Amino acid sequence: MNAPETTRYGFLLVPEYSMMAFTAAIDQLRMANRLSGKPLYEWVVMTEDGAPVPASSGLSVQAVAMLDAGALEAVFVCGGTRIETRTRPAIAAWLKAQSSRRVALGAICTGTFVLAEAGLLRGYRCTIHWENMPGLRERFPELVISPDLFELDRDRYTCAGGSAAVDMMVSLIAGKHGWDLAHQVAEEFLVERVRGRNDRQRLPLRLQLGTSQPKLAEAVAYMAANLEEPIGLDEIASHINLSRRQLERLFQKHLRCVPTRYYMRLRLEHARRLLLQTSLPVVEVAYASGFASTPHFSKCYREHFDILPRADRRRQGQLEIEAG
Repeated sequence: MNAPETTRYGFLLVPEYSMMAFTAAIDQLRMANRLSGKPLYEWVVMTEDGAPVPASSGLSVQAVAMLDAGALEAVFVCGGTRIETRTRPAIAAWLKAQSSRRVALGAICTGTFVLAEAGLLRGYRCTIHWENMPGLRERFPELVISPDLFELDRDRYTCAGGSAAVDMMVSLIAGKHGWDLAHQVAEEFLVERVRGRNDRQRLPLRLQLGTSQPKLAEAVAYMAANLEEPIGLDEIASHINLSRRQLERLFQKHLRCVPTRYYMRLRLEHARRLLLQTSLPVVEVAYASGFASTPHFSKCYREHFDILPRADRRRQGQLEIEAG
């Protein structure tokens, strides 16, 4: 039997990328080589100009210029914090050129935003870290964005970052070399269960409550799905087959607040992500978060975050300038 061809992947780092997600992805390929005893994969780490860029942790690794990377089967854009400020015309043009050569394009963590900005996700399912979903949806309303851990849609591979990079790469290994090797790779990293593409990202409340309060988790999920046009407590209670009083007791017991207060917090946190991740006017952020007027939105925002929306956006902009 002929030896399998070596698959060559490229990892394009943008400033403040997630080091954990990036190295987690590469380590799956390294382990596949080790366990198989064959050079199944090789990889090249790239930046726009070849100069090292800092991860969000401040660490950096050696890289080559993307134009010098050579032939690749897939390119993964590795993102992290402040991704909205990291798109570059030269990177977009290079990614488009790769796509025209039938190179698969992927994204790790917030790298999805870079692919979207380059117009390379139209007609594909994609995902991104849950924190960045509101900003991505507002900026690119035409995209099909899923809450899953990762999406493999034809020649587009996206994942939510963190440990989801492990699941995505293990799935890609399985697609090329079978699940026997893929499971061996996962076992080496003490992964008890390889999560599939239909596994959802865990929302913070679910992390907090686990599976002990499914009705509460369902109520919060229903709230989160109706932020732009808030719904009443009677409708929420009916949706999960509880009375309004039962719903109120559930929130009071486990979250120590009334449902309306928790709902307001969800809307304001959604508004803050839009405010800091997009350039939407404050009035549009207010409407997209279920507020009928800007003054009412500003009042609620200040009560919750102790700062007015416009001042919060200015402060964030100043922090980005100071950070370079």
